[in-house]
Amino acid sequence: MSENVVALVGAPNSGKTTLYNWLTKSQYKTVNYPGSTVDYAVGTLAGDSEIQIIDTPGTYSLFPKSQDEQVTHDVLFAGTLGVRRVILVCDGTQIERHLLIGYQLQQAGISFVVAVTMNDLLVKNKIPLNLNFIRKEFDFSFVLFDGVNGAGLDALITEVKKLPPRVPGQLDPWSAKKFEQTSDLIEKKINISRPAGKQNQLLARTQGIDRWLLHPVFGVAFFFIIMSVIFASIFWVSAPVMDAVDQFFAWTARAILSVNPQSLWVQFLSDGLVVSIGAVLVFVPQIFILFLGIGFLESSGYLSRASTIVDRPLLALGLSGRSFVPLLSGFACAVPAMMASRNLSSKKERWIVNFIIPLMTCSARIPVFALLIGLLFYRQSSWWAGLAMAAMYFLSLAVGMTASFLLSKIIRTKEKSLFLMELPLYRWPRWRVLVKQSILRTQGYIRRAGPMIFLFAVILWIGAHFPIEKEIQDPQIWKTASLDQSYLGQLGKNMEPLFEPLGTDWRVGIGLISAFAAREVFVSSLALVFNIPQDGKPDSEKGLLKTLSQATNEKGQALFKFSSVVGLLIFFMIALQCMSTFIVSIKENHSLKFALGQLVGLNLLAYIVSVSVVQFLQMFQI
Repeated sequence: MSENVVALVGAPNSGKTTLYNWLTKSQYKTVNYPGSTVDYAVGTLAGDSEIQIIDTPGTYSLFPKSQDEQVTHDVLFAGTLGVRRVILVCDGTQIERHLLIGYQLQQAGISFVVAVTMNDLLVKNKIPLNLNFIRKEFDFSFVLFDGVNGAGLDALITEVKKLPPRVPGQLDPWSAKKFEQTSDLIEKKINISRPAGKQNQLLARTQGIDRWLLHPVFGVAFFFIIMSVIFASIFWVSAPVMDAVDQFFAWTARAILSVNPQSLWVQFLSDGLVVSIGAVLVFVPQIFILFLGIGFLESSGYLSRASTIVDRPLLALGLSGRSFVPLLSGFACAVPAMMASRNLSSKKERWIVNFIIPLMTCSARIPVFALLIGLLFYRQSSWWAGLAMAAMYFLSLAVGMTASFLLSKIIRTKEKSLFLMELPLYRWPRWRVLVKQSILRTQGYIRRAGPMIFLFAVILWIGAHFPIEKEIQDPQIWKTASLDQSYLGQLGKNMEPLFEPLGTDWRVGIGLISAFAAREVFVSSLALVFNIPQDGKPDSEKGLLKTLSQATNEKGQALFKFSSVVGLLIFFMIALQCMSTFIVSIKENHSLKFALGQLVGLNLLAYIVSVSVVQFLQMFQI
C-alpha cells in the first residue's frame, strides 16, 4: 500500500463513515486486518486516486480495550499500512470528549486535521463553535463538515493535502490522572469558547428527557413500551401494504395460469415462481418497518440509553449493557450482529453473545412468524397479532438470556466486562436518510434471500410435479404426478415419523427441511405444496392463510391447530437454520467446534422443546 495513506479515526457514531462515503464517493472495498477478524474499509479519494482513505473501527481512545479499538491502534502504529496522515472526526455536540484522541495523536507525532460534524445542531441551538478561538487554544486544524449536503468537503481535502506526511512515533501509556486532567482541560477550553450562559444549554433538553428515560423505575417502563411498540408495529403498520402486495401476486398468478392451464411451463411460472416468491415478498413491508425502527433507536440517541438501562440485569446474566447493541442487531440479522460483538472487551462475554445471537428474532424469521401468527389469529383483529409478534421478540430475548445465565455459570474466568457507552444528545433523525438506509437494508435482504427462494422454488416445484407421463387420450399433453405420488411426496412420507410429534404431516416437514437453506423458504414451500391438491392441479384462487387454515391431515383433522402452530413458532424461535450464520460463527470465534456445537445444540434443543410443548397441549386437546 502506498505511503500516501489517510486514516479516518473517531468515536462510534461520530459521522466517520458518512464522511468516508463522501471522500470516496462510496467506491471502496472491505479488507480484513492481518491477524484479526475485524474488517476496515479502504478506498481512494474521489478525484485523486493516489490518495487512499482508510475507515477504521470506532474508538474512544488510542489505548485499546476491545478488538475494534486494537485494529484502529494497529492501523496507525503497526506500520504495515503506511498511514502518514489522519482525519480525526469529532461530533460537534460531543467535542469535549472526542477531542481527547487529538492529544494522543499529537503526542505520537501524527499529522492530523479535525473534521467537526453535527455542527448544524450547534447552529440550531445558537451556540456555534468559535473556530478561531478553538484553533488558537488547541493548536489543531479544524474544518466544519455537513454530512447531509457535503458542505466543507473541499476545504477538508485541501487541509489534508497540506498536512506533512509523518511516520507515527511512540505513544506512551497514560495514567488515569492524565486522562482526567486532559479531559478537564478540553472541557474548560470548549466552554470558554462558547457565548456566556450557553455552556449547558445544549445538554438541557437531553438531561431533561433522561430524567424520565433513565429513571430507575420509569426508565424500565419506557424501555418496554418503546420496544413493544416497535415490534408490534411490524404487524400493525404493515397490514394494509401486505394485503395489497398479497392481492397483486395472487392476481398475477391467476393471470399467468389463465393463459394455458394445461401447460407445465405456465403452471411453473404461476405456481412455482410467482406464488412461492410472492409468499415471501408479501412480508417485505414488515422487514422494512423493523429496519426503520432499529434505525430510529440508533439515530435518535436512545439506543445507548437502552444499553444503560439493561446493563444491571445483564450483569446478573454474565453480560453487560454493551452486549445490548449486538443483541439488538441480531433482531435484524445474526451475521452483522456477530461482527458487532467485536467491540466487547471481555472474551467470555463475546463468546456468550455470539452463542445466543442466533436466538434473537432476525428478519428472516419475520415471514415465518407472521404466517404462523396469522394462522393463530385468522380473521381476528391485527392488534392481537401485533401483540403476539412483540411477545415473540421478548420471548426470544428471554430464551437468550436464560442461555446466557447458564453459560456464564459454566464458563469460569476472572476477566471482567467493561461497560463504556457514550450518551449522545437526543436528536430527531433525518427522516430522508433514515428511510433511505432502511430501504437499502431491505433491498439487501431481498437480494440475499431472493436467489435461495428462486432455487428452492424450482426444486420443490419439480419435486412436487414429477414424475410425469403422457396422457393416453392425448399424447400431446403431459400428465403430472399427484402430490402424494411425486418425488417430493415420497420423500416427505418417508420422513413423516420425524414430524408427527410436532403435530404436523410430511407437507409441513418438507418446509421445515427446506428452511435450513433459508428460513424464508419455509413460507414459499408451504405456498407451493398446499397450493397443489392431491389431484395435482394448482389452486390459485385462495390466499395462503385461507388455504392453510382449511388444511387437514389424512384423518380429516385440522392440520394447523393451536398446539401445532405454537410448536412451530417455538421450533423456529430456537433453531439455527442459517448457514451464513454458521460460517460467520466459525470465523468470528476461530472455532469450527464452537459453530458445530451451536448448530447441533440449538436445533436439537428446538426439536425437543417444541415436541414437548405440542404433546403437553395435545393432552388437553388444544
